[in-house]
Amino acid sequence: MKWNKLQSKKEKLDSYRPLTPELVQNLEQWFLVELTYTSNAIEGNTLTRKETAAVVEKGLTIGGKSLVEHLEATNHAKALEDIVKLSGNETGSLSEDDILTIHNTILKGIDDNNAGHYRSIAVRISGSEVILANPIKVPSLMESFIKWIKENSDVHPVELAAEAHYRLVTIHPFVDGNGRTARLLMNLILLQNGYTPALIRTRDRIKYINSLEKAQLGGSKDDYYTIISSAVNRSLDIYLDALSGKDAYDITSEVEPLLRIGQLAKKSGENNSTIRFWTNEGLLKVSSITESGYQLYSRDTLSIIKRVRSLQSKRYTIKEIKEMLK
Repeated sequence: MKWNKLQSKKEKLDSYRPLTPELVQNLEQWFLVELTYTSNAIEGNTLTRKETAAVVEKGLTIGGKSLVEHLEATNHAKALEDIVKLSGNETGSLSEDDILTIHNTILKGIDDNNAGHYRSIAVRISGSEVILANPIKVPSLMESFIKWIKENSDVHPVELAAEAHYRLVTIHPFVDGNGRTARLLMNLILLQNGYTPALIRTRDRIKYINSLEKAQLGGSKDDYYTIISSAVNRSLDIYLDALSGKDAYDITSEVEPLLRIGQLAKKSGENNSTIRFWTNEGLLKVSSITESGYQLYSRDTLSIIKRVRSLQSKRYTIKEIKEMLK
């Protein structure tokens, strides 16, 4: 059984329960920031981990960042706090209203007209061949989705959570915020069943997106399940290491090595001026800036550069490519 390793670690975690209030508070606060940072980064938010913490924990405003990016951080943190409260309920009690409430929180102040409402228009995922459901079908698909969750509450919790995430993003019931809502729903189901949340790293963004698309186009879900399993395994290790006396912050930082523009140019085969131009045009995002003023890029940028070159070879304009990368 592919979930045996996770089951064993969960049982080991259970043996420590009840956890001390201090440890629970410490870990919950860390996950609040980390899940907010990673989930938003997957969708293109440029706030760094430290900036996300400053916005969520201290209510600070980050210079050079948009109001929307600030709201995405505070809204996601609020939604996480809400699902922690909901985690005391059984998975079988989940309703459409719960999902709509999560989505409403995610888009509050960003797109109030669509927050907490199913889409009434056709949508496409930029750069993807996946065909999404006709908006007319969304209400009935969501009704069937909730029914499916209730009828499969005896499925292994990690599989149920992963499959619920996959099915929700495939229905794509909202104009925006589908990925964030699906990941929150997945983590709600995990928490309801005594598991730790799935922590999908930013460095796994491309693999994660590609695994979803592969399954949606009729391929195997194995890659997708592997990513979710690893994400849950990672957070279980964080809890277990903290319980053994290790510093959770040191263990979980996993800061991916950032690349200076020269390193990025060398690895991608592009020149510095091209990377600067694409950055200025909004095709590439700067992950951080050193005290000396050097721009740093995540390794994810290598995949984006490759995609930009591919789209250019098909004679798309910079403006069109920028839209596709969204």
